[in-house]
Amino acid sequence: MATTETQLMLSVGLIEKDVNGDTLWVWCYPSVSAELRQLLLTKCCLTQDGRDFHTFVFGQFSRTWYYITTLEVQEPTALNKVTHFSIAVTAKDFNPEKYAALSRILCRMYVKHGSPVKMMEAYITVLTKGVCQNDENGSFLIKDYDVRKAYLAGSIKDVVSQFGMETIILYTALMLKKRIVVHHPRIEALLEFTRVLPALAWHRKDWSVLHPYVHLTAAELDDLKKCPGYIAGFVDPEVSNRLELFDVFVSLPDSVITVSQGAKDAMAMGKLHKDVAQVIVQSAEDAERSDSQVIKDISIKTKEILTNLFALADACEDSKLTLEVLKQHHFPPATENFLFHLAAAEQLLRI
Repeated sequence: MATTETQLMLSVGLIEKDVNGDTLWVWCYPSVSAELRQLLLTKCCLTQDGRDFHTFVFGQFSRTWYYITTLEVQEPTALNKVTHFSIAVTAKDFNPEKYAALSRILCRMYVKHGSPVKMMEAYITVLTKGVCQNDENGSFLIKDYDVRKAYLAGSIKDVVSQFGMETIILYTALMLKKRIVVHHPRIEALLEFTRVLPALAWHRKDWSVLHPYVHLTAAELDDLKKCPGYIAGFVDPEVSNRLELFDVFVSLPDSVITVSQGAKDAMAMGKLHKDVAQVIVQSAEDAERSDSQVIKDISIKTKEILTNLFALADACEDSKLTLEVLKQHHFPPATENFLFHLAAAEQLLRI
């Protein structure tokens, strides 16, 4: 029986590149809007002048996740005249491993049978039963791909080993729901790095802030601007000049994090930040601790801060904080400032 979990998939589509070098959207089920179809073609490496070949990319647009798997057709197969093809799955959930595994099965079916009918049948089986058999005697089970696993799949230790104490800037930006833009020319590096960042604010378990693969097009930037805070990944170096897009800019190739002029006040660092930074770095540098343990250590520290904040708010009428109340506690300026902005991000401020 279909569960809410299987109902997360929205569509499957097929893009082909033929012997003449033309790339076309050839089929989809049940349907994909014209706008989303255009976006999927843009994200598919087959339309990008054959510069780079990417076996798997993912991203988010208009609250829909997309997962694109691309294959080079090795002769001989049922697919004549096709040199490469991509399968694009859209869904409501963030789960790259789940959709990569499913897409690999769909790819093999297409290569073997040369017609989308088998793919459609498999897609429907997954939708209704949460399972599909693949030709290699194995089977794909949706329940093997828990969302928590997807949230913990990246490596927070890699992030900390690259940025050290400066990881606190990313932590602060996430906690305060600021706009983070990350640049790297290689999409794989971008996907790997950005997907980890929401885990720094684990108490929210909110991956909807992640937009790991954005192009500088009007439609995509408009979509991004609808989000109050985000983590957005770009391969185009031009993004570093688009100051209106970010509060924090991360240049991955150079390992440099820059806080924009307009965000400097909210992001001012003090003793509290230093304490959190030390927790992050000590935990991440401990060879005995796994990535998920590091995330847990950080979330315990966050919980401590939030518990104090909630206690301050609970002492106020209608449990909403004001700056006046905060000032009565005589916190160090940077701490007061951070708590004030955090209260705003957690909707604890009286407007």
